[in-house]
Amino acid sequence: QEQFVESGGGSVQAGGSLTISCARAGSSLVDKAVGWYRRAPGKERELVGRIGSGGDTFYVQSVKDRFTISRDNGKDTIYLQMNRLRPEDTAVYYCNILYKGAGSTWYVRDPWGRGTQVTVSS
Repeated sequence: QEQFVESGGGSVQAGGSLTISCARAGSSLVDKAVGWYRRAPGKERELVGRIGSGGDTFYVQSVKDRFTISRDNGKDTIYLQMNRLRPEDTAVYYCNILYKGAGSTWYVRDPWGRGTQVTVSS
């Protein structure tokens, strides 16, 4: 079953903006921590940022101050707003529930969704 549904990707020029969305098929994301990930060509999948069930956010340094994660509980949707996009942001973007482990650790579970392609041209 396809649990996560990512949408809204597309092609933009460097410096432009794009917002992508994450939903969950058959279940709610309202009370869940959710992470955004991306996989660029020839690279491993990496964490972009996350949003907690209470709305707290975290971003990796490469996107900090450019990307914003938010959630609309009424629409049961998680958003990733991307500003001042760079060619190195080109990747397939995925979302997944984040589970809290011991201490400050986090983990995810299979399966992943199809992701949505974001292409940034220079």
